[in-house]
Amino acid sequence: MKKGIENTRLFLSIKQLIEQGKQQIAISVNTTMSMLYWQIGKMINDDVLQNQRAEYGKQIVSTLSRHLTQEYGDGWGEKHLRQCMQIAQAFPDEQIVYTRCRELNWSHLRLVMFMDDLNKN
Repeated sequence: MKKGIENTRLFLSIKQLIEQGKQQIAISVNTTMSMLYWQIGKMINDDVLQNQRAEYGKQIVSTLSRHLTQEYGDGWGEKHLRQCMQIAQAFPDEQIVYTRCRELNWSHLRLVMFMDDLNKN
């Protein structure tokens, strides 16, 4: 009977390690993806602001969207690129956005970006 208890304890310990690992992987993937979206938004914003023309901004987002969709699939539509740009505008400090990405997923970040500045820090 003692071996059964030890095996159960061993199983539960290993199960806990696996669950912790899965959680850490999910946080890492979410952080990486959210930071990627922020970097893309920042790059687009920097390019658009450098040219300071609204029409150019619309054109570049549309063109980028077409090319990225052809290369990587449907997840790169104009709406998504504009959300990337909005996140970069809402969180101009890379360190702050990195910290938020470790706490919140992409869907939550899109909601937080509309809050007052005091709540973003």
